[in-house]
Amino acid sequence: MSPLNISLADLIARLDEELPDANGLARISEAQLRAQTLSDLGDQLVGHYVGKAKQAGASWSEIGDAIGVSKQAAQQRHAPAAFERFTDLNRHSIVLAQEAARTHKHDFIGTEHMLLGLLGERRGLAYEVLVAKTESEQRIRDAIEEAMPPAGEKAPRGHIAFRPESKEAIEQTRRASADLGHAWVGTEHTLLGLIRAEESPAAQILRNLGFTSDELHETVKVEITKRLAARDKE
Repeated sequence: MSPLNISLADLIARLDEELPDANGLARISEAQLRAQTLSDLGDQLVGHYVGKAKQAGASWSEIGDAIGVSKQAAQQRHAPAAFERFTDLNRHSIVLAQEAARTHKHDFIGTEHMLLGLLGERRGLAYEVLVAKTESEQRIRDAIEEAMPPAGEKAPRGHIAFRPESKEAIEQTRRASADLGHAWVGTEHTLLGLIRAEESPAAQILRNLGFTSDELHETVKVEITKRLAARDKE
């Protein structure tokens, strides 16, 4: 029995349904993009449970045995890194940012791709905050597309590097979480990180949409307080 309720036939049928007029080569390109996304999500899935195992006291040797690799390989692949305190939703937004870069045939992950990633994760607080103020997801997408660099010639394969301003935004994301005294790094913190990277394309897009860093900080603080209070009442 397959460990997932999905089959190759399901994936093929969905791609064919979504791209009925595409030729064979276009479908190959799309299949490659989807395969990479599935791979990235798989890595995130394993990483999530590796983190849980470490918190429960498992050693790297035990984790390596569970994965089927050496202790050293397990450490190199899954040791805490830039995204160690990111929530599952926020990790997914980063995967979506990478997918956005591939879709636009860019060999880098820019802050504009990260902003698209936040829009793609509709369960995140960042999405709620963005749409609540602008009253239109499409308005935000249009603003991002207008600021997006020209598409490349072909979609890159394998790892895609973050641009310097994206790395700065990630660092600002972690600082935003720390400033608010939170033990997690959610999509709301990434949104704060993007506008705090003041020279980045995403920060400019957000400012053009009427956002300010101080206002976003206060909005996130208020919304988190509301959510925690509601949870305590349950």
